[in-house]
Amino acid sequence: MSKRKQPDEWLATLLPPRKFAHEPPLPAGPVTTGDALLEIPLASLDANPYQTRTALDEKSLDELADSIRSLGLLEPIVVRVKYGRYQVIAGERRVKACYLAGLQKVPAIVRDVTDEQAAEMTVIENLQREDINPMDEARAFRRLADEFRLTGPQIAERTGKSASAVSNSMRLLKLPDRVQDRIQRGKLSAGHAKALLALADHPPEAMLECADKATALSVRNTEKLVAQYLEDHPTDPTMEPGRWLRPGLRDAEQKLSEVLATKVTIHENWGEGAIHIRIAFDDLWQFERLFTALTGQKLKIAYPPREGNDAD
Repeated sequence: MSKRKQPDEWLATLLPPRKFAHEPPLPAGPVTTGDALLEIPLASLDANPYQTRTALDEKSLDELADSIRSLGLLEPIVVRVKYGRYQVIAGERRVKACYLAGLQKVPAIVRDVTDEQAAEMTVIENLQREDINPMDEARAFRRLADEFRLTGPQIAERTGKSASAVSNSMRLLKLPDRVQDRIQRGKLSAGHAKALLALADHPPEAMLECADKATALSVRNTEKLVAQYLEDHPTDPTMEPGRWLRPGLRDAEQKLSEVLATKVTIHENWGEGAIHIRIAFDDLWQFERLFTALTGQKLKIAYPPREGNDAD
């Protein structure tokens, strides 16, 4: 029995580098578009450049391959024409399972879509999966915001998520790389990460120390661990005058950060008896969401023109 190829080996075999239209005709015949349903050879498919899912569970992939051997592929993949070949938009996992099942062709719906539409379709397909990794989800949202300049409300509307869920997901990208890696590998959950974000004002070593302990703790116990650390290590008032906060205000600061889905800093001026609140926004659409929530109106602002987004 031949040894099974490793994922990187059969991925290279299955989805070869993209080729151009001046090459010999494809095995599938003339390239077709317009929501047509075709049987496309696996060798004619190119990988999805907008794919944000970085890992697949081999056990579930084998189970899907067994099902395909028995019943065939019940749901067509979605592709588009790019550089004279077919580029996968949705269904890359099904393509890989078809390869394992020994199929030569797959049923596919061919769509005529732009780069932006292809990216959105890929993200939406991934977000519909219950087992999507939190870091993959966060990077997908960030890509839509950065590359295609979608606002928070637009991302939320197109993906079926709430604006706060989108914002909270993207906050995971503020975590140190080592913590992000543990989330990616399933050692920490999104709930653990949310608790660790309360340490954003402290040295990175503090978050890493708590993250090491959190791998063996529940989310609730991680929250207690972080709260205890904040109690034992208040921000040094000599470094930032007035930054020391009594426990109740620290709790209020954390709660406001969670509700507003952004960084909130409270300063208590003991001499004047005044409290100042600073709200930080990662980008314009976060501010736009809060402005709309507080005023009931949409923010009127001009966005810079897009560059280099012409469809091929």
